Amino acid sequence: MKGLEIAKSFYEEYGKAMLHEQFPEYEGLIAVGLVGSGSECFGFDDEISRDHDFEAGFCLFIPDEDVIDRQTAFQLERAYSKLPKEYMGLKRSILSPVGSNRHGVIRMSDFYTQKVGSANGDLTVSQWLTTPEFYLAEATNGEVFRDDCGAFTLIRNKLLNMPEDIRLKKLAGNLLLMAQSGQYNFKRCLDHGESAAAQLAVNEFVGSAMKTVFLLNKKYMPYYKWSFRALRGLERLGNLADSFEFLLTSANDNETAETKYFIIEDIASMVIAELQNDEITKAVCGDLEKHAYSVNDFIKDSDIRNLNVLSAV
Repeated sequence: MKGLEIAKSFYEEYGKAMLHEQFPEYEGLIAVGLVGSGSECFGFDDEISRDHDFEAGFCLFIPDEDVIDRQTAFQLERAYSKLPKEYMGLKRSILSPVGSNRHGVIRMSDFYTQKVGSANGDLTVSQWLTTPEFYLAEATNGEVFRDDCGAFTLIRNKLLNMPEDIRLKKLAGNLLLMAQSGQYNFKRCLDHGESAAAQLAVNEFVGSAMKTVFLLNKKYMPYYKWSFRALRGLERLGNLADSFEFLLTSANDNETAETKYFIIEDIASMVIAELQNDEITKAVCGDLEKHAYSVNDFIKDSDIRNLNVLSAV
């Protein structure tokens, strides 16, 4: 079983009764689920994942102290720690008394502040532009098993819906980087005899292209070590994963470099087709740089539109 399934089963078998029997007056205020850091929160865990930080456990997301005070939170922590020390062959770790736990009792405001810098999910334009998307992914991944009052889910939904102007700004910046690195600098570096620099250009192109694909899907790209797994599951352009992998892992000899250049242009064409399908570019050409500035022109908020085109990347 995957970690999410184990967490949900552990809650259903032991956690639900614990809350109902010991904290009936608070159970409707507590959101239960598995959200945050760790491959299991994305559903990407496997046998290798179990060599560290992997256990049977779930999160009890509680409101601030004006609703559930410190003493009650402490009692919740004690009750959670008394649940079976092993479940489905997985031993549970001892919770840290100073916080930073992935499971157990967590203040909603602390969780979201740690991930995105906002206790209630209301981000400023600056925060939207600068918060790494893998943190937004960690704040909105996993599964919420129960949220009777909806407080946790309300914040979660705010973060799941990136403002369109922000998405367009991020798209514009990544399209420009794709143009500079892949369509322009890769070949020039090779012409200069700089194979290592050419590969750096490829790395830049792939990184920006992957971010572009996630943005086209209106999804957050997770931390790099899980990015390819997440990419392959995307509805739009997820099939580019193999092309990206080839670009990153192949050599830059003359024959292979020529193949890589054609692949870069094919990727650019497919991305442009998606931009045109979404009607967020007016450019009619194969030059990603022109499409980058055209996408930027679709931003409605003049303050965001007039920021440097790379301000969100």
